[in-house]
Amino acid sequence: MSRQINKLSATAVKTAKPKDKTIRMADGGGLYLEIRPTGSKYWRMKYRFAGKEKLLAIGTYPDVTLAEARKVRDRAKEQLAEDVDPSMAKQVQRRLGQQVAANTFQLVAQEWLERVHQHDVVPDHYQRNRRRLERDAFPVLGKRPLSEITAAELLICLRRIEDRGHIETAHRVKALCGQVFRYGISTGRAERDPTPDLRGALRPNKTKHYAAITEPEDVAELLRAIDGYGGEPVTIAALKLAPLVFTRPGELRHAKWADIDLENATWSFVASKTDQPLIVPLPTQAVDILRDLHGLTGRSEFVFPGARSNKRPMSNVAMKAALDRMGFKGQMTVHGFRAMARTILAERLGYPENYIEQQLAHTVRDPNGRAYNRTQYLEQRREMLQSWANYLHELRTRP
Repeated sequence: MSRQINKLSATAVKTAKPKDKTIRMADGGGLYLEIRPTGSKYWRMKYRFAGKEKLLAIGTYPDVTLAEARKVRDRAKEQLAEDVDPSMAKQVQRRLGQQVAANTFQLVAQEWLERVHQHDVVPDHYQRNRRRLERDAFPVLGKRPLSEITAAELLICLRRIEDRGHIETAHRVKALCGQVFRYGISTGRAERDPTPDLRGALRPNKTKHYAAITEPEDVAELLRAIDGYGGEPVTIAALKLAPLVFTRPGELRHAKWADIDLENATWSFVASKTDQPLIVPLPTQAVDILRDLHGLTGRSEFVFPGARSNKRPMSNVAMKAALDRMGFKGQMTVHGFRAMARTILAERLGYPENYIEQQLAHTVRDPNGRAYNRTQYLEQRREMLQSWANYLHELRTRP
C-alpha cells in the first residue's frame, strides 16, 4: 500500500511555529518542511539513489511555496524513474546557468574590448566603439547568451538605430557585433556569427566624402599656407607630415616615437580600420620634419602631444581648426589629405592602384583573395612616397 502524500496544507505550513529543537513536518513522498528554532523553514526531500539515502535541498519557505515544493518533488520522482540523481541534476543545471550568465553578449563583448580591441586600434577609436556597444547593443542584447542570439534579434537592435536616422552607426554596430561573435566562436562560446545573414537588411549607408583639394595649383597654395602658418610648432609639424604620409588623422595624432625608426625611415603601427599591421616608409622630407620635432617632443610618448599635457596626444580638432584659420574651411579637411594623395598619385603620377590602396591601409587582396601583409610592396611604396614628397616640394616652390 503506497504511502499517503500531500499531507500538509498551506495554512499548516504558514502557521507552523518553531520549537526548542528542529522539527520536521512530512508531506509525503520524501518531502518535508524543516523548521529550525530560529524560525527559518526549509523544504527538503529524502530519497534513495544507487542504494544510498540522499537529501535534496529545495529552498526556503515562503520563497518556495508548498505547491512549488511539490512540483520539485514530483519532478525529482520522474528523474529517479529515469535513473537520474536529482541532486546531481540540480548541480549540473546550476553550473549551466552560471556558464550562460558568464557568456552573455555584454560580458563577451567587454572581454573582447579589453583583451583584443583596445590593443589593436588607437585609443579614440577604441572609446568610440565601446560607447557604440554600450549605447546601442547592450540595452537590447546585453543579457542574452551569445550563442542564442539570432539574426532576427540582431536586426531588431540595428533597426532601432536606423529609426533614429543613424544609418552609418547601424552599419558600424553590425560590424562590431560581428567581431564579438567571431571572438565568441574562437573562445568556444558561440557556434556561428549571424551578421552575414543580415546582408541587405539595413538601409544602404551613403558614403560621406571629406572635403579635399586635388588640383595641383590649389595643392600648391595649401602647402605654402601651411609653411606660413603661425600656430603651434607641433600642429605645424603635423600639418606638414599629413600630406607626405596621408595616414588616417587619428593614426597620425596618436603616432608614438617608439614606433618610428628614423634610421631606417619607417613608421610601424596597426591600422585603425583594418586592425592590420602597416609599415609606412618615410620619405626624406618626412624624416627631416620628425628629426626637428624630436628635439621638441622627444620626451613624450607621443610624436604630437597635446598642448596641455604631453601624456596625451594632440586634440582631434587641432589640425582642422588650423586649416579653417588658414582659410580652407569647407575646402579641406585633415582626412582630405588621403583623397588628395590618392587622386594625384593615380591620375598625375601614374602609380598602380594596389600600391596606393596598400599605403592607404585599405584591405587589398591578391588574385587568390589573400590580404596583402604589412610589408607587401614596401620598396615600391617607398619609391612612390619619395616621388610624391618630391612632387609636393616642386609644387610648393613653383613660382
